[in-house]
Amino acid sequence: MASGDSVDYFVPASCHLPVANFATFDETAAPHPVLEFDDATSESVFFMGLMPGQYDGTSGLTVVIHWKFATFVGGQTCDWEVSFYRISDDGDSIEAYAFATAKAVLATEASAAGEVDYASIAFTNAEADGIQPNEQYVLRLTRDASGGTASPGDAQVSLVEIKLT
Repeated sequence: MASGDSVDYFVPASCHLPVANFATFDETAAPHPVLEFDDATSESVFFMGLMPGQYDGTSGLTVVIHWKFATFVGGQTCDWEVSFYRISDDGDSIEAYAFATAKAVLATEASAAGEVDYASIAFTNAEADGIQPNEQYVLRLTRDASGGTASPGDAQVSLVEIKLT
């Protein structure tokens, strides 16, 4: 695998939800499925993945969030946070997640209504909880409602991608 190669990706239907403060399923007029994150409450979703066997276990990872606001305003920002939880063989519980420290990006919406912005957050392998080849992991995506432009409205995510850095 080379830098820039996709390692994994997640569509809205592949998420699972925390007990409280979770994004909801919606669709655009197309209809295109999205996860909708509120502007007044920080909300999260979880995606479970399997790190490919071709991953070298040391390279950095970049998470790319494909998103837009439900209602276009222009020039507004949204604060996204991502964290990883490694599920190693005979070492980590799936009963309670213990995520590594989250990293954030303050992303600016795309330039026109309906367009998607690609917001990227780079992680070292250690920051991604030291995930190794052929290991299960959980990615948590959160919209921090206290960050970004005040009251720009709900944010919609259509895809989350993980690439080699």
